[in-house]
This record gives sequence, structure tokens and C-alpha cells, in this order.
Amino acid sequence: MALSFLSTLPAAVSPQPAAAAARHAVHPGTIRCSRAEAGVSEEARLNRREALKLTGAAIGLGLASGSVSFAGVASAADLIQRQQRSAFLNDIKGILYTTVKENLDAIPSLLTLALNDAITYDKATKTGGANGSIRFSSEISRPENKALAPALQLLDQVKDQIDQISLGGPITYADLIQLSAQSALKRTFLDAAIRKCGGNEEKGNLLYTAYGSNGQWGLFERNFGRSDSDDPDPEGRVPVWERASVQEMKDKFVAVGLGPRQLAVMSAFLGPEQEATETLLAKDPDVAPWVKKYQRSRETVSETDYEVDLITTLTKLSTLGQQINYEAYTYPIKRVDLTKLKL
Repeated sequence: MALSFLSTLPAAVSPQPAAAAARHAVHPGTIRCSRAEAGVSEEARLNRREALKLTGAAIGLGLASGSVSFAGVASAADLIQRQQRSAFLNDIKGILYTTVKENLDAIPSLLTLALNDAITYDKATKTGGANGSIRFSSEISRPENKALAPALQLLDQVKDQIDQISLGGPITYADLIQLSAQSALKRTFLDAAIRKCGGNEEKGNLLYTAYGSNGQWGLFERNFGRSDSDDPDPEGRVPVWERASVQEMKDKFVAVGLGPRQLAVMSAFLGPEQEATETLLAKDPDVAPWVKKYQRSRETVSETDYEVDLITTLTKLSTLGQQINYEAYTYPIKRVDLTKLKL
């Protein structure tokens, strides 16, 4: 029987952050185990000290020369903003990692929530898309979204936690919904690796660190700064996936610039039962070859084809209808009064 990554979730998981693998040299064909911490800090480790050193050096050199050029100041400011965004994103991923780990049964709904928020995009009118509009009561209560209300309520709680620590303003629902899907996917990828190691969490962490897809999220994470819509998106743009025909699904994906390949790889987003969805998709001659390809990929050690294509597809969906604000969540730093410095 083909493997569904949603079927790999453990029956019970400790609510404490998972132990994980430090980076070790991995020889071809081997997995070397060691005791270290894993989790979001491992997945998104940031060297804040080095970033601050670079920022300080950029400003310090300009001061020492006595002529800080406009370009130099702009470059230093850019470094500071990048560091601020990276630090905030790391905090968000840490909170989401814990939330997903403690609410594994919410994973299918978090995935569908991200899909349904994004796939309202209409190319002709340039409206809809990944804009957080699904948060409105009139939209979340629609037939295609009714089962997703608990997942949205969970994200409301997460948003409160994040906003309390944010120095650059509240996180948008548009960002939060897509980042929650990322965390949900990472959890399923990690659980698949643990299962392939016979349920050994330490070895599974090492396997995912050495051969997993974690390095493929760069473009997705750069697209951080989505804006929220002020109004619900128009009705009738999202199928009720569990009741839709394969042709209806194909038509919807084509309408937003995707095709049978992306439909197949997104099977876990189309309802709570991935295996049932894939059984339906496999009846269509256009989609069937891709369903089989990804089922075979999930049976391999690394799941490379499946994971990389899924990350790529989610990345495209997550920016539909968006102009990313790359200065979002940045904030002015306190100016230093140079006259009071003792040299």
C-alpha cells in the first residue's frame, strides 16, 4: 500500500521540544547518531551574533573613516532589517513548531486552510490569493471552509503569542496561515524519517537533517511580508475538495497557473484522508502518473522528489495575489549619542 505522510504521525508525542541532531559529517550510505537538540532551532538556526558583528562593522568602518556614505548607511540599514526579520521569523517558527507538535490532529486542517486561503486568486481580476481573508467569519463559514474553523481558532491563539513578542508590529494572518502550513509539512516530513528509522526519534532526526528537504525552504521564507485583505474574497472560488470531481480540481489548479503535477503533490492539502484523495486522483490519466511518482518517492529514504516538489508548489501558492513587503516587521533601532561615547 502506498504511504501517506499523514499516516506517519505518532500516536503520542511529548509536548516538550523534540531532541534533535547537531551537524556531523555524514559518509555516503551511513547515518551517525549523536545526542543533540533538534526542532525549529535546528531547522532555522540563525547566527545572530555574526549578523550583529557585520552590522556593527559596516557602521564602525564608516565612522572611523569620518565619511559614512549614503550607500554605506543604506547597506548597514539593510543588514539590520534582515537580521530583525530573520530573528522574528525564527521566533515564529519556534512557536509554530511547538504548537503543531502538541496538536498533530490539526495538521490536515492547517494544510487545507493555507490552500483555501490562497487558491481564491483570480488571474483575470488580480483579486484574492494568500491574503488572510479566510479569517473573516463570512468566509470561514462557507461550505468549503466549515471544517477549518478549529484550525483558525488555534492560529488565533498562536497570533496572540507572536504579537506579544513582536517589536515590528503584529503578524498578518496571511503570513501566519502560510507559515503554519510550512510547520505542518516539516512535522510530517520529520515523522516520516522517524518511521523509516523504526520509530527511533534520534535516528529519524539525524536522517532528516542529513537527507531531508530542510534546505529547500529558502525562497518560501524570503516571501515573508504578506499583506492582509480588508474584506472577504468572493464566494464560489474554492471547491469543496472532498466532494469535487478530479476534473473540477484540475480546472481550479489550472486557473491559478498550476497543473496535474501540482495537484498530485498537493494531495494532503485536499482533505483529511490523503490516501482516499490519491485513490481518486489516480483514476485520472493526467494526474495518475504523478500520484504514482510521489507515492514511490515517499517510500524512499529521502523522499526528495516528493518533498522538493511539494515545497516548490506551496511556495508558489503562498504568494498568489501578493506583493511582498520585504521591510515588514522591521523597526527603528535606538540611536546612539556619539557625543557621550568615551573614546
